[in-house]
Amino acid sequence: MVETLVIVESPTKARTIRGFLPKDFHVAASMGHVRDLPNNASEIPAAQKGQKWSNLGVNTTSDFEPLYVVPKDKKKIVKELKAALKEADQLLLATDEDREGESISWHLLQLLNPKVPVKRMVFHEITKEAIAKALEQTRDLDMELVHAQETRRILDRLVGYTLSPLLWKKVAWGLSAGRVQSVAVRLLVKRERSRRAFCSGSYWDLKANLEKSGCRFEAKLTHVEGIKVANGSDFDESTGELKSGSSVRLIQQKEAQLLADKLRSAVWNVDTVEEKPTIRKPVPPFTTSTLQQESNRKLRLSARETMRCAQGLYERGFITYMRTDSVHLSQQAIKAARDCVTSKYGSDYLSNSARQFTTKSRNAQEAHEAIRPAGESFRVPNETDLEGRDLALYELIWKRTVASQMADARLTMLAIEFSVEEATFRSTGKRIDFPGFFRAYVEGSDDPEAALEGQELLLPSLSIGDAPIPKEIEALGHQTQPPARYSEASLVKMLEKEGIGRPSTYASIIGTIVDRGYATLQNNSLTPSFTAFAVTALLEEHFPDLVDTSFTARMELTLDEISTGKVKWLPYLESFYKGEKGLENQVQQREGDIDPGASRTIDLEGLPCVVRIGRFGAYLESKRIGEDGEEELIKATLPQEITPADLDEEKAELILKQKADGPESLGVDPETGEEVYLLFGQYGPYVQRGQVSEEIPKPKRASLPKGLKPEDLSLEEAIGLLHLPRLLGEHPDGGKVQAGLGRFGPYVVWDKGKGEKDYRSLKAEDDVLEVALSRAMELLAMPKRGRGGRTALKDLGAPDGSTEKVQLYDGPYGLYVKQGKVNASLPEGKGPDEITLELALELLAAKLASKKSGRRTTKAKKPAKKTTKKTEKKSTTSSARKPPSTTKSGRLRASAVRVIKPGDS
Repeated sequence: MVETLVIVESPTKARTIRGFLPKDFHVAASMGHVRDLPNNASEIPAAQKGQKWSNLGVNTTSDFEPLYVVPKDKKKIVKELKAALKEADQLLLATDEDREGESISWHLLQLLNPKVPVKRMVFHEITKEAIAKALEQTRDLDMELVHAQETRRILDRLVGYTLSPLLWKKVAWGLSAGRVQSVAVRLLVKRERSRRAFCSGSYWDLKANLEKSGCRFEAKLTHVEGIKVANGSDFDESTGELKSGSSVRLIQQKEAQLLADKLRSAVWNVDTVEEKPTIRKPVPPFTTSTLQQESNRKLRLSARETMRCAQGLYERGFITYMRTDSVHLSQQAIKAARDCVTSKYGSDYLSNSARQFTTKSRNAQEAHEAIRPAGESFRVPNETDLEGRDLALYELIWKRTVASQMADARLTMLAIEFSVEEATFRSTGKRIDFPGFFRAYVEGSDDPEAALEGQELLLPSLSIGDAPIPKEIEALGHQTQPPARYSEASLVKMLEKEGIGRPSTYASIIGTIVDRGYATLQNNSLTPSFTAFAVTALLEEHFPDLVDTSFTARMELTLDEISTGKVKWLPYLESFYKGEKGLENQVQQREGDIDPGASRTIDLEGLPCVVRIGRFGAYLESKRIGEDGEEELIKATLPQEITPADLDEEKAELILKQKADGPESLGVDPETGEEVYLLFGQYGPYVQRGQVSEEIPKPKRASLPKGLKPEDLSLEEAIGLLHLPRLLGEHPDGGKVQAGLGRFGPYVVWDKGKGEKDYRSLKAEDDVLEVALSRAMELLAMPKRGRGGRTALKDLGAPDGSTEKVQLYDGPYGLYVKQGKVNASLPEGKGPDEITLELALELLAAKLASKKSGRRTTKAKKPAKKTTKKTEKKSTTSSARKPPSTTKSGRLRASAVRVIKPGDS
């Protein structure tokens, strides 16, 4: 008999917490949420399928009652949890401490219906001390948190499931809208519109390289004849000309070059010398938002990758809970950080007193802590067993936390002005008098060209009247640049600044935007698609409030007020969704007014055509006069790599011309005598040998590798691509080694024979047309990364009679072994050092046997459909409970609160 059953969300968290609990405690994982709204029509119970609201999953006619179902992949887990509960005399719900975690615990409570005492156990770090404290301070479920999560989830579902079907009809199938998602997409589109409307201006200035006492330094031209010289900020972005009323001097190329020649032989004189002492204070420790921003800037991790990595660090006991908007540090954390400062940097680098930071985020919960290393003492990054991304992210968190308790940095800002003839130059620098917290951490910048705060820029010691010697004077031309596209970091920063959504959801929102084709992530920039333009235009015209940042921020504030009881949830949902101005009525009224043809059309200025959204993506449409004198319509697919800001008249004409006149010939392949053509398709430019005909319906084709521009493509390169894969040589262990171009880019492959092949992707510096056998052997010798980019923790070798190795991996659900396509989880309590090849083979054999028996069982059960109707009806009744009771104030009673997981934003 197990005395206590503890339920957490994941096997990794279960494995870590198990080591800190008494031996008679059993820890099980729910694998996240065990109950949710129907994901599709097949999940809607038969009793509700005929209801008008069933596709929403929320009964809008009965106090917005949600319809719960247990997804197919969770039924086995629920069954196992119920079986484990029968052996326990106490249940501890130890899910995460936020609204989401409270929601999961409440759903578990409703599904398991325990007959034993139940308590809620919360902690913000998984350490021995924290778990012991949590066991002593168990509590009841916090129904306010449950209620807050429910309202947010219902609202997201109402917005998403009401607007998305409209987009399917009016723009394209499969699109989605969301309360936060659509606002984020509009931010990307507005920035892209600005880039498209941008007119570049040009200006010139001078840069001088001066020397004094053997020290060289730079100075820039600021004034000519006492008038300020124009720079980029003086130009109007819409015209490319100087702003109206600007009193600056615009220098052109000829004047700049003449002035440079004149000043090379002139006498330079120091007019002013300024030294301004200043201090820099350390930034607060990480919140969810700032961690995502810095991780993107410094580690180039996406918000989704950052949160996945942080979740793993938390569940393995390395950091505190990673979903927080608080910058507060506990006294234990402050002591640990200050101890790190003293031991690593010395007492001179310790701040005079403990630093505590105030959270500025709206509705922040000061009871929560910032993200920091876990425990009473912080593990030094290089003394852990972490590696790769995990180590990099932990080190980032460690440095920022430790830096928060370090002394201020003391700097002196330097500025020197020089006069020479009619010109004035200025040189600026920075001297770090005491580095303070710079020794541990310097915050990154969204501007890649900005100098880091911790970098010195020294100037020589100069006095008024000194005459430095000009070594070089250069005339420099400049073009003003359009506003930069959002990176994930800058988008997260903007969303938080505007009060849109919650930081804990930003990773999933950005992921959804990319997954649904609203944007692509290129060079760490989010580039909106033509579909994003079409959807944003429709929503701006017909549902402006839903994509307005101020309206969405007010909605977020109201949701936070619901969580504290200041606003009643039901009247708010009623006013938002129902009535004359409610979303339901607005969609019904305007659906007939929205012309699908107009909604699928994007009219961009300066183009000889229009862009339309079709079933297979964006395409150009234009009318022209044919050879017979009749007007004809030309449609040409737009390559996915062309963005709205990049599509200009020249590109559009080229694509339309190729469609009308046929593909462009690069020349003849001497081996076959056939023409080689350059074409543009939905997935970008490609080359083709010969033309499509009845005899050859599918001529040989090859995509252009990333980085090879169509305008730079030569005939030799095109022929080389068409001859891929190419043989590089024989492998020492037998078989051929080839280089080729596939769906995921260029690669090398070792063909071992009998259908067995070993692939490796080429690196950015490798050329698929030039790579040699020696380089291919280097790549093939590297460990092969598993699914999701995982590297094997341990290679157990290949069993007798097999060439496939058995390897050990650490996945999102814990340790597992893999051979070929078969995976098997390790038994509870088994660590990496305990697994042997023999044990791994037993686990893999058992997994393979269970798969086969599962298929036989499924086939045997098929005829028994009719006998399940009563059972189905009974089970759906328990899911669709009676409408909840309310108090006189309209608030839900604790027993009636319903929770749903987020995901529709």
